[in-house]
Amino acid sequence: MIASLSATSLEDIAEKVEAGERLTHADGVRLYCSRDIHEIGRLANIVRERQHGDIAYYNVNRHINYTNYCVLRCKFCSFYRPYEKGDAPPHPRGLEVGHDGALSLPMAGDAPKLNSYEYTVEEIAELARQAAAAGATEVHIVGGLHPKLPFSYYLDMCRAICAAAPKLHIKAFTAIEIIHFTRISRPRLSIREVLERLRDAGLGSLPGGGAEIFDDRVHDEAYRNKVGEQGWFDVHGTAHEIGMYTNATMLYGHIERPEERITHMIKLREHQDESLATRKAAFNCFIPLSFIPEGSELGELPGPTGLTDLKTLAISRLMLDNIPHIKAFWIMQSAKLAQVALNFGCDDMDGTVVWYDITKREGGAGSTHQEMTIERMQALIREAGRVPVERDTLYRRVFRQGADWQVESSAAPR
Repeated sequence: MIASLSATSLEDIAEKVEAGERLTHADGVRLYCSRDIHEIGRLANIVRERQHGDIAYYNVNRHINYTNYCVLRCKFCSFYRPYEKGDAPPHPRGLEVGHDGALSLPMAGDAPKLNSYEYTVEEIAELARQAAAAGATEVHIVGGLHPKLPFSYYLDMCRAICAAAPKLHIKAFTAIEIIHFTRISRPRLSIREVLERLRDAGLGSLPGGGAEIFDDRVHDEAYRNKVGEQGWFDVHGTAHEIGMYTNATMLYGHIERPEERITHMIKLREHQDESLATRKAAFNCFIPLSFIPEGSELGELPGPTGLTDLKTLAISRLMLDNIPHIKAFWIMQSAKLAQVALNFGCDDMDGTVVWYDITKREGGAGSTHQEMTIERMQALIREAGRVPVERDTLYRRVFRQGADWQVESSAAPR
C-alpha cells in the first residue's frame, strides 16, 4: 500500500520523464523524499536506455595520486597531510622487483596512515609506462595542493608521461589544482594560460573532483579554505572554451541536505546548457561520490546508506538530462551497488583503477590497492543484463587484443 501511494505521488514526474521533459528543482526534491526506490529506478532506467540502450561502459585505467601534502584542511578529507615547516623533501623511492618479476614502485598508500609522500616526475612516468604496458588507455592523476612544488613540476609530469607512454590519455588535475597552479606560477598565469600550457605539455582532459556541494553554507562549514563554486565553474568553463572535455562530481552524504544536492545538479545542468550552445567542449560524465567518513574530521557522521547511494545515482540521471553519462564509481559505492546501479540510471562503472589513495571503503583496515580486473568488470556488467563496452576517456569504443588496443576509427567524443 505504501509503495502504491508513493508511486502515485510521482505520477506527474513519470509523465514528464516519459515525454522527455526537463524536471524542476521541486521535482528533484520530491524524488529524494519519495520512498519508492523502485519507481525512481524505473524512471531513471527509461532515460538511461533511451540514451545508451543496454550498453554499460568501462575503461582500463590507472589512478595516480602524486602527493598527499595539501595546504587545505577540508573536514571531509582523510587523504591530506599537512606540510610542516622544516619537512625534508621525501627521497625518491626507487624501483623494486614485484612478485611477478616486473619493476614496480612501492605504493605510498601501503605505508602507515600518517606517512606523507610525493612522487618524483620520474616515478610518475614509470607508473604511466607500467600502466601502458598493462594495456591502460588512461592515467587519472590528482593530488593535494603541495605548497613547495613549482608549476614546472606539473608540466614536466605531463611531458614525461607522453614520452614514456605516448598513447595514454592524461586526465589530470581538479579545478582546485588548476587554480593552485595559477597562484604558484611565476609570473602568475591566468586559468586559460595554465590550461593551455598543460594541454601543450600533453594534458588531455580534466576530472570533475573538487565540486563537493555548490552551496555557501556547506562550503563554509566543511571546506572553508577551498575555492568555491565560482572558481570551479571558471576552470571548467575555460576548459570547455578551449575544446577540453571535463567531468563533474558531487560529494554527498555529509552535512548537505537533499535540496542542496538538487541545486548542485541544476547548476551543473545550466552550465552544460551554455557549454553545449557556445563552447567547443562540455561535460562528458557526472560522478556522484559517496562520502566515506572514517579518518576525516567528520568521522562521527554515519555517511550515506546504500539506499541513498542508489537514489542519488538514479536522480542524477533524471535531473542531468544534458550530461550524456552517469558513472557509478565502484570505488565509492562498492562494486555490488555499482552493478545494481546499471539498472538505476547509470551507464558507466569507471575502470580497473589499480591504486587509489584518496578513500578506502574499509576505512583504516583497507588497502589503497583497489583493483578490478577486466574480466570481473565484464562479468558484473553481464550479470546486470547489460552489454560491456570498453571505452577510452572520451567515450570512444576501444577494440582490444591483450595489451594492444585501438580506438574506433573516426569516432567523436559522446
